Amino acid sequence: MKTYVVGGAVRDALLGLPVQDHDHVVVGATPEQMVAQGYTPVGKDFPVFLHPKTHEEYALARTERKTAPGYKGFVFHADADVTLEQDLIRRDLTINAMAQSEDGRIVDPFGGQPDLQAKLFRHVSDAFAEDPVRILRVARFAARFTGFTVAPETNALMRHMVAAGEVDALVPERVWQELSRGLMEAQPSRMFAVLRDCGALARILPELDALWGVPQPEKHHPEIDTGVHVMMVIDYAAQQRFNLAIRCAALMHDLGKGLTPPEEWPKHYGHEGRSVRLVEQVCRRLKIPNDCRDLAVMTAREHGNVARAFELRANTIVTLLERCDGFRKPERFIDMLRASECDHRGRTGFADQPFPQAAYLEVALRAAQSVRSGEVARRYKDQPQKIPEAIHAARVEAVAEVVDTTRRTL
Repeated sequence: MKTYVVGGAVRDALLGLPVQDHDHVVVGATPEQMVAQGYTPVGKDFPVFLHPKTHEEYALARTERKTAPGYKGFVFHADADVTLEQDLIRRDLTINAMAQSEDGRIVDPFGGQPDLQAKLFRHVSDAFAEDPVRILRVARFAARFTGFTVAPETNALMRHMVAAGEVDALVPERVWQELSRGLMEAQPSRMFAVLRDCGALARILPELDALWGVPQPEKHHPEIDTGVHVMMVIDYAAQQRFNLAIRCAALMHDLGKGLTPPEEWPKHYGHEGRSVRLVEQVCRRLKIPNDCRDLAVMTAREHGNVARAFELRANTIVTLLERCDGFRKPERFIDMLRASECDHRGRTGFADQPFPQAAYLEVALRAAQSVRSGEVARRYKDQPQKIPEAIHAARVEAVAEVVDTTRRTL
């Protein structure tokens, strides 16, 4: 019985990066022997055990065989006769197919170390093609390891997988799981570049894929291409370390521009409404969580109004706050302002340009929040039908008192 640290822990240690979790493979043991040594079995599909003291996972070396389309169609075989090399060859990339023995020796049968030095994502074997999730993982790794590129033969294999319909068999929850993790990496645009290059983006997010090649007015968008703009927007959101909901909203805020008739290019009148419909469509299909969906819908609908904030009258601002449920959920409204700021800065030459509209609308929100709606309601207790209008009017008055001064100081 021998144990090895495998996968990402070995890779990250060789890269000089912090190692968060250790995965272990056990060679030459049976489930009965593991239990006898105090390990707790937890695996459902194949034998995985928790160490009695560290509670880290130890998996018996195993092989796998594909039996059906998609990523769940596998039969696993774990036996004391399965070798370490047989276990490693089933892994996705060479840089993830290395092991470290208990004495510190690196076991690298598939050239992971040279590929680390060359900064290449290269598949271990043709078994890569059996699991479409691996396309999403490679794309996610590209967003994390920003200096790495996909080996040409691996990209060709991923293209073949897309053409064979393997990506179409992915379940929505798994697609979102990988996309959301990639959005939280250092440079999310690289994930989408990999997915576009192999054709997978057109299958899993056609609404986003449609944005490349769609022009915008050069005066407002020096980068011109809508797809390029959206990638700049999500990378800016990542640079600011914004939360997942803001990054998701940044990703989908302009989806409607992909539906603008070419004869109307480069203008996109009414794209906000089209964007809302597409955001809702994507969120239903991928089963995106409600907090991400709600912020993405709000941002798609309102980012143009935020950009025009200084042109809005006090009444219009209060209506905007009410429409966004800003009085019950002010934090979400502020997140929408942050996503709108990403839209503003995610343009060529605009990364360092000020966006005072966000601070302006925050001031307006605080002014409107200062209205004591309960007191207003008591004044109209004999005319309850007038309460909503009276509260709205009081908020408009409060906003009007501060916006002129604020506009001059920002």
